[in-house]
Amino acid sequence: MSSIAETTLYRKLYTQSLTEFKRRQSVEVNIGNVPLGGKQPIRVQSMTTVDTMDTEGSIAQAIRMIDAGCEYVRITAPSIKEAQNLQNIKDGLRAKGHQTPLVADIHFTPNAAELAAGIVEKVRVNPGNYADKKKFEIIEYTDEQYQEELQRIRERFEPLVKLCKANKTAMRIGTNHGSLSDRIMSRYGDTPLGMVESALEFLRICEDLAYHDIVISMKASNPQVMVQAYRLLVQKLDEEGLKPYPLHLGVTEAGEGEDGRIKSAMGIGALLEDGLGDTVRVSLTEEPEAEMPVGKKLVDRYLDRANHSPITPFDWQNASIEYSPYVYQKRTTKEVSNFGHDNVPRVIADYSTINHLQVDDLKSVGHYYLPELDKWGMNDLGADYIYLGKQLIPFMMPNGLKVIQDYSTWQKEKEQSSPALTIDEYITATDLGDTLRFLYVQWSDFSEDLIKSIKNDHNLVLILSTNNSHAMAELRRVFFELMEKGLELPVVVKRDYAKENIELVQLYASTDVGGLLIDGWGDGIMLSNGQAENKDELLEQINQLNNLSFGILQAARTRMTKTEYISCPSCGRTLFDLQETTAMIRKRTDHLKGVKIGIMGCIVNGPGEMADADYGYVGSGKGKITLYRSKTVVKRGVPSEHAVDELIELIREDGRWLERTSEN
Repeated sequence: MSSIAETTLYRKLYTQSLTEFKRRQSVEVNIGNVPLGGKQPIRVQSMTTVDTMDTEGSIAQAIRMIDAGCEYVRITAPSIKEAQNLQNIKDGLRAKGHQTPLVADIHFTPNAAELAAGIVEKVRVNPGNYADKKKFEIIEYTDEQYQEELQRIRERFEPLVKLCKANKTAMRIGTNHGSLSDRIMSRYGDTPLGMVESALEFLRICEDLAYHDIVISMKASNPQVMVQAYRLLVQKLDEEGLKPYPLHLGVTEAGEGEDGRIKSAMGIGALLEDGLGDTVRVSLTEEPEAEMPVGKKLVDRYLDRANHSPITPFDWQNASIEYSPYVYQKRTTKEVSNFGHDNVPRVIADYSTINHLQVDDLKSVGHYYLPELDKWGMNDLGADYIYLGKQLIPFMMPNGLKVIQDYSTWQKEKEQSSPALTIDEYITATDLGDTLRFLYVQWSDFSEDLIKSIKNDHNLVLILSTNNSHAMAELRRVFFELMEKGLELPVVVKRDYAKENIELVQLYASTDVGGLLIDGWGDGIMLSNGQAENKDELLEQINQLNNLSFGILQAARTRMTKTEYISCPSCGRTLFDLQETTAMIRKRTDHLKGVKIGIMGCIVNGPGEMADADYGYVGSGKGKITLYRSKTVVKRGVPSEHAVDELIELIREDGRWLERTSEN
């Protein structure tokens, strides 16, 4: 395991309970007339995308955001002139009767931050670039040199802290995974621990000056990194005896549409499940007012969560399992058919409600018949298994799609499918032989007798579900039990969302299943959504759930099946139309399986923020684009009208370009 897990962190938790929902009790911070933290509701916020110098445009957009439910409006202030214009924007909003607190977003420019501190209710600073200039240099610091650097940071940062304290202005210390300073990178690496230390350096200065109106964030475009960083931050605050400051949650550069919602829900939701988080910002490459409804749906899920059905506590301190919530470690499993061990997680599509299954119905899960060639084709989102329930197999299935049926039905066509059994059926069955089989289980089923029955079954895969409203915690409790008892059976996580609309299913499944996957738990996914009015609606529902399943696996970085776009949500610094450009790049590259492309509107959100990307498309001036290979500049000043072609040529040079076919 990593050095983090080998330390005493291994047994120190970031939450009051892994099985009972308890919201973390942070200190309350006043931000204008909307306090944050403590017993306050979880707040929802966003950021304007209009040029900050466009006063009327900024006011109009802020009002649209407020009407959509935005409780804090963040506005970029990249220089003195924008910081000065915050006063005009604030005056315009107040004149129209809007008292919503304003937040100035600062990068690189302490003088702009100091000016803004006297105007707005909150200032956000990024420790990675407030007092440092990032050059992607590796520097070996002695302890003395490192302390000298910290003193330099203090001299740069202290004036802002004193101004905020005098003006009763709140501050967010907002670390971003991709913009860690060279100094932090040199000592801690590109790690969650480095993210936490970056914020703590600034927080310790605030504490020394008795300034406590602070909110902290640990953002990353990778939900796994983001979740680990927030958990580690909470643990470190406690370890150092620092105040439990409120947490601002967000997955940065999440992207657009379904992918953006999946990544956001996976990171934000996994933390909310454990009671962490006091305000959220869902970063979508869409109009900012589109972010509030998504954020509200995420936080509203926890309004009554404390009343969930009880879950047997887990004795963490005395457990024998090797697990650290701060480091990814895939659960050790045996290989059963193509489940578990080194196999990617499998997708099971639920067709049990489809009567009279026809060949064309399989298009919903990426399998299609080509009559002119008399063969089956499959796209990148082709499901691995189809669950038919009590339905018989009506035709020869494609080679890439295996069938699961209820045990009683399987007994009629054993050669063509695998059985799914209840516990009673499993215990009494005498005809299973060496066939692959699936067993339905919930937490309440795990008796000593069951464990003895299944422990040495080398052909068994568990299908794990829950009816508990505190779903992720109960599912996680089962994984703890499996690890504690030494059971290495693969597990498919099944969730049924009983007629919820598709956007809620996107958010809930991304939290419940994605939150497990980013910790290394789960060997498959099976999503259901209840009944629909007719067959066409059922097939559309199956298609949506299949796409969602693959999207969750991709966002958790456990199975890459499509191009990934790391795109910022736009702001007043953006140098081109992000939504239009992202759509244009997606249209030409969305068939490049596993390629990660960062699309950034300005240099602030450029090479640092897209830390995970293989290629970068970054605005560097009006009508000018800089292209990156990973973090290395390849071409500067490319005219925007040619930039996508140049990006494709770069991918082609690396041998990663594929021509689009009719099947892509």
